[in-house]
Amino acid sequence: MTGDLLGRRKSALAPSYRLFYDDPIEIVRGAGVFLYDADGREYLDCYNNVASVGHSHPRVVEALTKQASTLNTHTRYLHHSVIDLAERLAVKLGGDLSSAIFVCTGSEANDLAVRIARTVTGHNGVVVNDHAYHGNSTLVDQLSLANHPPGERVPDWIGVAEPPNTYRGTHAGDDAGTAYAEDVRRAGQQLSDSGEGVAAFLVDSTWDANGFLNAPVDYLSLATRHVHDLGGLVIADEVQAGYCRTGETWWGFEDYGIVPDIVTLGKPMGAGHPIAAVITTPEIAASFAKADSYFNTFGGNPVSCEVALAVLDVIEDEQLLDNVDRTGAILRQGLDQLSRTHDMIGTIHGKGLFWGVELVTNPETKEPVPESQVNAIVSDLCDRGILTGINGPHCNIIKIRPPLVFGEAHAVRALDALDGSLGSFARQGGTRADQ
Repeated sequence: MTGDLLGRRKSALAPSYRLFYDDPIEIVRGAGVFLYDADGREYLDCYNNVASVGHSHPRVVEALTKQASTLNTHTRYLHHSVIDLAERLAVKLGGDLSSAIFVCTGSEANDLAVRIARTVTGHNGVVVNDHAYHGNSTLVDQLSLANHPPGERVPDWIGVAEPPNTYRGTHAGDDAGTAYAEDVRRAGQQLSDSGEGVAAFLVDSTWDANGFLNAPVDYLSLATRHVHDLGGLVIADEVQAGYCRTGETWWGFEDYGIVPDIVTLGKPMGAGHPIAAVITTPEIAASFAKADSYFNTFGGNPVSCEVALAVLDVIEDEQLLDNVDRTGAILRQGLDQLSRTHDMIGTIHGKGLFWGVELVTNPETKEPVPESQVNAIVSDLCDRGILTGINGPHCNIIKIRPPLVFGEAHAVRALDALDGSLGSFARQGGTRADQ
C-alpha cells in the first residue's frame, strides 16, 4: 500500500516536495505526542512543533468544528473572535506590542513585517543572520539564506551578519556577544553606506536553521541598539521560539532582554490549523496604515481565531510552560550524559523543548559527521519509533522539537532510543571508542 502511495505521489506532486527517512512512513492518525502509521505502529513525535499542544487535542478540535458549523468569514465584518485573540496576545506580549494583523502562515507574517518596516522607516535594506530561515514567499525566501547555496550572491538590499554560534563560529568567550552584535552593526552600516538604508533586522531567537544556538545573553540587546541607531526596526520572528517553546518565558526574545518593534507568529498558534500574525506598536501600525493598506481574505477568520483561542486556553489550563521547563530539564540532563558517553556528540544546543544534537567525527577538529550518516541515524531512530529531523549548515544536527505536552516518560523514551542509535552507529564503524 505504501509503495503504491509513493508511486502516486511521484506522479501527482511536484518533485520539489520531499519525504523524511530512508523508508517513508504513511501516517494516518495523531494523538497527543504520538503518530500512528497505516499498520497501526506508534511513533513518538519528537519533531513536530506545528501540533503545539499535541495532535488532535480535543479542545482544539471542538473549537474548530463548533465555529466551522456556525460561521466562517473575513475581518470586514465585526466578530468578537479576532478581537479576543488580538487582546489576549497583546497581554502575553506586554508593553506597546498591542496592534495585530492576522495572516495564514509564518511566511506571510514575515513578508508583511518587512513591508511594514520598509514603509515606516523609508529604508529598503534588511539585516539577517547567515543561514537563517524565515519563510518561502519571494521576499523572505531571499532573506532565508539557508535556502541558498553557500557563497551565492545575495541581493544588494540584504546585509548578512554572522550567527552567534559560540561553538563553531568566529567568536567565543566573554566578549562574544559584543563581537557578534558588531557584525550586525557592520552589515547595517554597509547597507546605509550603499544607499539602501536599514529598514529592519529580522531575527529568529532560536536560530533554528543553524541548529538552535544559545547566543550570548547580551547579543540581541546590543544588536538592537545598533539597528535603532541606524534608523531600523527589530523584527522578532517568533514562529519557532514563541508560545513557550524555549521554556521560562512565552517568547524567545524575552530570553535576551529585548522588546522588538514587530513580532511575527506562526505555526504554533493553531496547533496544526493555519493561522499567523504580525503584532507591533500602535504608533508603527498607524504609520503603516497612513501610507499603505493590507487585507488578507483568510487571515483572522472566525474559525482560525477560535482555534487559536483554544490553543491559548490549553497552554494556560494545562500549565504547559511549566511542563516545558520540567521536561526540558530532563532532556538537558539526559543529553549531557549522552554527550559524555558518545564522542560523536560535539555539543548540545538548546533549551526547553527545542534541542540540537551536533554530531562530529572528531571532537577536537569539530569535523561534521556527513549528512548521509546523520540521515542514517535519524532513519534508525524512526525504526525505533522516534521521529526527529536534521538541520544546521552542515546537516549534522539532530533536531528534537516535540509538542509542548511532551512529558518526562516521553523524554526518557527518546533519550534511550538516541543512546541506542548512536551506540549502534559506533559499533558499525562510527567515531566513538567503546572502551
